[in-house]
Amino acid sequence: MKKNWLIVIVGLFMVMGLAACGSSNEDANQEDGGNSEKTLVMGTSADYPPFEYIDSAQGEEIIGFDVDIANYIAEELGYKVEIKDMDFSGLITALSSERVDFVLAGMTPTEERKENVDFSDIYYSANHMIVSSTDNEMVKPEDLDGAKVGVQLGSIQEDKANELKESGIEMEIITLNRIPELIQELKSGRYDAIIIEDTVAKGYLESNDDLTGENLPNTEEAGSAVAFPKDSELTKEFNEVIKEMKDNGKMDELIEKWFGQDTVE
Repeated sequence: MKKNWLIVIVGLFMVMGLAACGSSNEDANQEDGGNSEKTLVMGTSADYPPFEYIDSAQGEEIIGFDVDIANYIAEELGYKVEIKDMDFSGLITALSSERVDFVLAGMTPTEERKENVDFSDIYYSANHMIVSSTDNEMVKPEDLDGAKVGVQLGSIQEDKANELKESGIEMEIITLNRIPELIQELKSGRYDAIIIEDTVAKGYLESNDDLTGENLPNTEEAGSAVAFPKDSELTKEFNEVIKEMKDNGKMDELIEKWFGQDTVE
């Protein structure tokens, strides 16, 4: 008899437990409004202001031009965005291994990269800049002859530095993963110059009176595009919104917000 009562009591607890779980799931769905938006994982390298960087004043939040673009596109397409910060040199691998759904990191669609990933249309263009100390100013490629020159590993500026070296400019090219590391090495005197994107250099030049910069002459603009795994359906979807942003003025609005200029080709 005691066993029968015990079975009944256990059964009642099980029913109550299942009911509580069901209620909890319903409450969770009600709290998010039944939202079934898919989350897209964005890979980036948050050392590249104003494209993407960590805002320590906001609790390590990653902000920037690319982040605003990603959030706008995601909202238009009905997605949410989760950002993963990693070294720039590992972004293509992260795409190829499907650890991220897309990359927004001021990345230029070079032919080499196109072998492994697909790219959106260009959303922004900039130039290469030589940044050096005001005490040892370097403004022309010829000035780099015999110099130690830092570039970001895996960047289009690394390719540009190698092009200059192949053209006959004898310089030592040193690669690092992060832009702030390059700036630190330059300011410490361990590098004679660094080559980075002009829009990125602008912020450092404004806050460091001991640094100066000059765009590399006669170079094509380095356009930035969104990168995707090969044959991703997102490429077409993102292109449609990028075009919309250019047409409706949203892209110009974000360029003005982050770069302080009105338009860009």
